[in-house]
Amino acid sequence: MIKVSDLSIPTLDDVNASNKKILLRIDINSPVDKKTGKLLDDSRIKAHAYTVKNLLERDNAIVILSHQGRPGDDDFISLQQHAELLSKHIGTNVEFIEDIIGPYAIEKVKKIEKGQIYLLENVRLVSEELIEAPPAQQAKTFLVRKLSPLFDIYVNDAFAAAHRSQPSLVGFPIVLPSAAGKVMEKEVSALAKIFNPEDSPKIFVLGGGKVSDTLKIIEHLSKNRVADRILTGGLVAELFAAAKGINLGKANMQVLESKGLLSLIPRARKLLLSGAPIEIPVDFITEKQNGEISEEPANNINGIIKDIGSTTIEIYSSFIKEAKVITMRGPMGIIEDERFRNGTKSLLKSAFESPGYVIIGGGHMISMVEKGIEINENKVHISTGGGALLLFLAGDKLPALEALHLSWVSKGGKS
Repeated sequence: MIKVSDLSIPTLDDVNASNKKILLRIDINSPVDKKTGKLLDDSRIKAHAYTVKNLLERDNAIVILSHQGRPGDDDFISLQQHAELLSKHIGTNVEFIEDIIGPYAIEKVKKIEKGQIYLLENVRLVSEELIEAPPAQQAKTFLVRKLSPLFDIYVNDAFAAAHRSQPSLVGFPIVLPSAAGKVMEKEVSALAKIFNPEDSPKIFVLGGGKVSDTLKIIEHLSKNRVADRILTGGLVAELFAAAKGINLGKANMQVLESKGLLSLIPRARKLLLSGAPIEIPVDFITEKQNGEISEEPANNINGIIKDIGSTTIEIYSSFIKEAKVITMRGPMGIIEDERFRNGTKSLLKSAFESPGYVIIGGGHMISMVEKGIEINENKVHISTGGGALLLFLAGDKLPALEALHLSWVSKGGKS
């Protein structure tokens, strides 16, 4: 059982998940090459393979639901490739069923035997899956009514889709005993550390270009007094510097204006005046029009800001090394250019070397974790859920977690 905020989330250890027919919802939505239609990355498939193997070891029959893309998009493709890759990572054949709730799928599922694994076709081929609604309403959909009588237990392992309130994510827990899978359990356990008052001090490293989203996160962290320090970088740092009255120069203010961020300055200023523990860089790496790169103090900027400077790295690293929980989302600089990755890489290095528990989220930040580096999974968590993690940090409820809690409580579990 995992307690996160006011929710009790049952895990596989809280239900009888042996010798059963299991309906497993995972999220193996992966990037697709537009020209060839081939999958470009199988990291999510590899992550969920651990849950499937765990369920297989418990002598279960397993039927998997997942999605890929959305109708009309280039990445809306069949899950046949996914089945092949999942088979490879599990070391056991995963039979692909080119159907979801039609007669063929229903008959196959009825006859599935212990030790067999089926992956049904892209669940978003069922139009109901594109509609978001409350769990009680989703429990009445054709998808849930046709499949649920065929199973003993529903397992949700799709943390990356936990912010959606679709039938395959919130409908089944209403009608079946339910639990979080191993990927979901790991994600929720990491999130629980963020809001556990005993795990302090907490440092949040927030950068990147999604300024409006990050501002919402900072407002939530500040209101609930979750963060001991918030270290800013990227456009987020520039916004707070401008809100503080620091002269960033005409060119950098034009960058903020071109991205529609000047209207956010009053919100940023309000946070600063409220005493939110926000740290702003004291120096930056900049690039001039002639291509010259230099390090400039924050109060005397002449070039375009590209990264945080060496003194800021030193200050931020000292905070990180004292933290018990470090949450990192969004890079410190323009990491698309190799010349401006030092700030992000340096802070990641400090986090990995610190004694604290590290949570890394967001595609850009994850991409900066150097390949080949040995990750201690007991102290570093790399989140699979971009949107779900963002919304959780911003204080929004995650419908899939709410549904698992509701299932547990409604079936006699103690809240």
